[in-house]
Amino acid sequence: MAEPEAQPQITSDDGRQSAQALEIARGTCRLLARYGMRAISELSLANGRRADLLAVGDDGSIWIVEIKSSLEDFRVDQKWPEYRDYCDRLFFAVALDFPREVLPADTGLIIADRYGGELVREAPEHKLPAARRKAVLIRFARVAASRLMTIADPERAFET
Repeated sequence: MAEPEAQPQITSDDGRQSAQALEIARGTCRLLARYGMRAISELSLANGRRADLLAVGDDGSIWIVEIKSSLEDFRVDQKWPEYRDYCDRLFFAVALDFPREVLPADTGLIIADRYGGELVREAPEHKLPAARRKAVLIRFARVAASRLMTIADPERAFET
């Protein structure tokens, strides 16, 4: 009997994400997996910002996805330009009923719900410098490993 496919783990026990944002994240992770990307949520960057989703491809490419659950969320949170320095491609992921015309044209666009997503607009590529790529990939690997270690040993929090 084949083992069931692992479901994306999107967690937010700190109240940072709304229920709709978590559903958009879940569907977006499913979409990213179809593109060969592997993502983790809420990854702190060296500039002090926190990416909603950061995904890494087989080739080491790095995508950041900023999730917007409402127009108000988009208008209030204008930190997204600061993510560009940490990825090769920057996307917004929103629900089907989000007013897309307000989103910047120089970013990618993903429409998602809890079941999956659709890549509506490709993001322009702006390659990271090698040193920054290495730093982001090391951060990604260490945080992912820490989260797995915490699952194995829940009494000890490993992530810093």
